[in-house]
Amino acid sequence: MVHIGGLVIVGSQWGDEGKGKVTDIMCEKSDLVVRYQGGNNAGHTVVVGEEVFKFHLMPSGVVHGKKCCIANGVVLDPRVLMKEIKEVQKRGITVDIMIDPLTQIILPYHNELDGASEKELDDKKIGTTTRGIGPAYKDKYGRDGIRFIDLLDEKLFAKKLKKNYEHKKNILDKIYGIEIECTYEGILEEYNALADKLRKYLGDVSKEVYDSIHTKKVLFESAQGTFLDISYGTYPYVTSSHPISGAVFTDVGFPPTNLDVIAIVKAYTTRVGSGPFLCELNDEVGDHLVNVGQEFGTTTGRKRRCGWLDLVMLKYSNRINGFTDLAITKLDVLTGLEKIKVGVKYTMDGEVVNFPLTIDQLEKCIVEYKEFDGFTITGKERTYDELEENAKIYLKFIEDYLGVKISIVSIGPKRSETIIV
Repeated sequence: MVHIGGLVIVGSQWGDEGKGKVTDIMCEKSDLVVRYQGGNNAGHTVVVGEEVFKFHLMPSGVVHGKKCCIANGVVLDPRVLMKEIKEVQKRGITVDIMIDPLTQIILPYHNELDGASEKELDDKKIGTTTRGIGPAYKDKYGRDGIRFIDLLDEKLFAKKLKKNYEHKKNILDKIYGIEIECTYEGILEEYNALADKLRKYLGDVSKEVYDSIHTKKVLFESAQGTFLDISYGTYPYVTSSHPISGAVFTDVGFPPTNLDVIAIVKAYTTRVGSGPFLCELNDEVGDHLVNVGQEFGTTTGRKRRCGWLDLVMLKYSNRINGFTDLAITKLDVLTGLEKIKVGVKYTMDGEVVNFPLTIDQLEKCIVEYKEFDGFTITGKERTYDELEENAKIYLKFIEDYLGVKISIVSIGPKRSETIIV
């Protein structure tokens, strides 16, 4: 599936679809792995043999010794990245990573602003992780951001930090009524030390990808999912970046070209945080999905909201991303359910509608379902033909509804528990 050229792996739902495992599998066949957006507010778990890796910034390819890149569309917390680098080095893995000079840096005051803003929303909370992602992107688009190249220039960093620190201190004091916790001197000392350790990873990711895209196998890795996209997601309950496939061109910095797009589709639907969720299950079936699927966030540990697969959502997601392949994950979690439902139609005021563009409209919609007989996944199936007939009927319906072929079926957390179709 990974051939000469580019492959983008995107979350088709609200994130947490299992991108880490699929990315890890595809990394083995890739020459270059690029993380193109988001920050450490998302995490993915990679299981290699008996070892479990939990990453928030580090591209998955690092465990395979691949060259990895962090592109300028990412907001980078150097504290988190340094921790992850040390962790993989401790396990005997050599880190070959390149950080784009234009990558925006998250600073401690971003975390404080994130927490203050979320607290002020009270019962209308977005559900942010308070990792400073939103405030860092605000600085980027407000032209006040500090980039990786700035961090590496001690005098320039001190000057920019001083200006920004005083501004953030005033915001916390005068708008939120909170005294800032971090100090200018403390940030300067900590980040200068981080800069010294990360300096060797500086590199022009845009040029690296431009030079490689037509001669090598390049894998682009996103964070979060389509319905958390700042423009196309369930706004305002979204992240602050673009997890969709098309963002890869601007977030990395290379011209539009044909790319394969693997959509990671969880066999049911989950989301973390607030916002409408039409197929949500607040019953024993929902509890089954949470407990069997271990639906707790990699980054925060928060319990995920669970519900039936929503194909109306996925049809919209396909239109936005241009799926060439589907990777169905966590099919095994549905084992034990006598009946399985899939959302196939939305109606609003008695009329059939596509996925709405506002949450006000979405909350007015009623979802209609198609029901399937349950099936059992043992985890020992190694080919598509070995799946129970009811499982194949379920998968075929998804494939036909979306008009996109299923290329991967994940039936457990281990790499061996994967069927390549």
